[in-house]
Amino acid sequence: MSDLEAAGTRYRLIEHPPEGRTDLVSALRGHDVAQAAKCLIVMVKVGKKQTRHVLAVVPGDARLDLQAVKTLLEGTYVAFAGRDKAEELAGSVSGTVLPFSYHPRLELIADPALLDSPELFFNAARLDRSIALATDDYVRLAAPRMAPITITP
Repeated sequence: MSDLEAAGTRYRLIEHPPEGRTDLVSALRGHDVAQAAKCLIVMVKVGKKQTRHVLAVVPGDARLDLQAVKTLLEGTYVAFAGRDKAEELAGSVSGTVLPFSYHPRLELIADPALLDSPELFFNAARLDRSIALATDDYVRLAAPRMAPITITP
């Protein structure tokens, strides 16, 4: 929260029963699932010796397009990162990952569809508290690489 306050962002905290699944926590918070910032950690192999990790942030009602991430990073292989590695890089447990990267080896990529909502919702590094953050403040503070990384329905 101190980062949000220091940056002068418009946000609010929402207390709710513990929940990490996007569709269920969105209902608890009282917003459309499309306004949720779903955060997924992806591993991309680039050639035989280099591995990159991505924090992919997509709307809660969208599916991450792993092939789009692979193409974007010119990778040779892509998969969701294992739970241990994801939690190590994110600094929080699965289901509570923030849409910000605080690890130098975790590249932040967000889908432009997130910009459709004036406010984004995400768990605040714990299952029983969430943050509602103005979308333009999120983009200004997080400075994600913006790229289409969702599967179109």
